[in-house]
Amino acid sequence: MTGKIVVVTILLVQAICAIFFVSDIVLSVFNIYASPIPWQTREYLEIGAAVGLILGLVLGATVIHHNHRERRLAEEKLRRASGAFMELLAERFDEWGLTPAEQDVALFAIKGMSTAEIANLRSTSEGTVKAQTNAIYRKAGVAGRPQLLSLFIEDLMEEGALSRVKAKAS
Repeated sequence: MTGKIVVVTILLVQAICAIFFVSDIVLSVFNIYASPIPWQTREYLEIGAAVGLILGLVLGATVIHHNHRERRLAEEKLRRASGAFMELLAERFDEWGLTPAEQDVALFAIKGMSTAEIANLRSTSEGTVKAQTNAIYRKAGVAGRPQLLSLFIEDLMEEGALSRVKAKAS
């Protein structure tokens, strides 16, 4: 709550300073002269404006730094989760006894690639890829690609699934 009050106060000071400077410029452009204010009051307003600008600069830099740090932390968490997911995949593939070729095909299938795309990437025929995917489904105990994918989604939804994989790796 205190942080919000500080931000609102800084924004209020900046708004007052902006109004002061903009009105001063606009009035002089249109040759409208208001009754002069005492020099000392004008000095205080200008000092307040400078302080407001400096506070705004500090606040902006702080927010940028905070957002940059939060983004780095989020990227690190995503990197860790991605690595843990790959470990989870490898663990499941080992449980099912997939061959290296089947592991490649399963990974491509999980990524959503078509049979033709997988065959092209692996420089094999579509028939070979279909045979490998059928072997993968049989070994995993599923009927097709959606069920295969759902196995991993269920693993991720289990509380602590990724942390268990990371603990085993340690």
